[in-house]
Amino acid sequence: MVKILALIQDETLAEEASEIGKSIWASVQDFLNRGFHFGEGDKQIHLTIGLMLTLVLAIMISGFVLNLVRKWLTRRMEEENRLKFVSIFKFLKYLIYLLVILLTMNAAGINVTVLLTASAALFVGLGLALQELFQDIIGGIFIIVDKSLLVGDIIEINGKVGKVIEIRLRTTRCITRDDKVIIIPNHKFISDTVYNYTQNHKMTRESVTVGVAYGSDTRLVEKLLLECVKSEPGILKRPIPRVLFQDFGDSALIFSVFFYVTDSFADPLTKSNVRFKIDQAFRDNNVSIPFPQRDLHIRTMIQPETRGEADA
Repeated sequence: MVKILALIQDETLAEEASEIGKSIWASVQDFLNRGFHFGEGDKQIHLTIGLMLTLVLAIMISGFVLNLVRKWLTRRMEEENRLKFVSIFKFLKYLIYLLVILLTMNAAGINVTVLLTASAALFVGLGLALQELFQDIIGGIFIIVDKSLLVGDIIEINGKVGKVIEIRLRTTRCITRDDKVIIIPNHKFISDTVYNYTQNHKMTRESVTVGVAYGSDTRLVEKLLLECVKSEPGILKRPIPRVLFQDFGDSALIFSVFFYVTDSFADPLTKSNVRFKIDQAFRDNNVSIPFPQRDLHIRTMIQPETRGEADA
């Protein structure tokens, strides 16, 4: 009899516990189903607390998995390649997040097609407004993938020379010879002409042009120019510097001395030093640099009446 009463009591407790559990679960479901409801029938959209929590959980899990994938893919990359890959990966990560959100909403019973259709006009407006932003991102991906531009390259764009210090997904940062930073949108490297001084190698050819007076010893001028160039520390011995007799100018004989440097970013200073040495060498050897000259011939026109009187 005691055992029977104990069994009945246990069943009663179990039923009470089950009822309590159902009540708690019903309360939780009621809480999770709270939110906003838009539309009617099949086109109704429910934005509930449960959906928001599901989206947050899905994004957190996706972010954790993507970080593991990124670390696994970049574990053997060099530092420069790793930074480039991370820039591209950030863009892909945002696309994956968008896909996860859409899939989660679809799994929660929301008709994503209806949502996309209702937002079509908004997406078109955003696309037009952010067209240049997308061009910058695509340009950044092209730069990073095909390695047309590297950190440390010396480039010239829109008449400005700069050294690349950072390549991002949307912009590239360069520092000029004036120690100023230029932020260049990446689509400029696709649509505009860009001179890359160091794309093939770090060595570039530079030149200094000078004019000497007519009657000067041209071979002496050639010798002095080569000596000035070879004595400058920033100029390479190989390839050998050369002098070209460029032209017979209006008031001077035009010479150019060509040489190679490894630091084209600082070549204005190198050229300045060469010009100082050329000026001093010409002074020491009596080679003159002429001023621009023009010969002016004045012809007096005689009127016919005056000419007749002069003949009489």
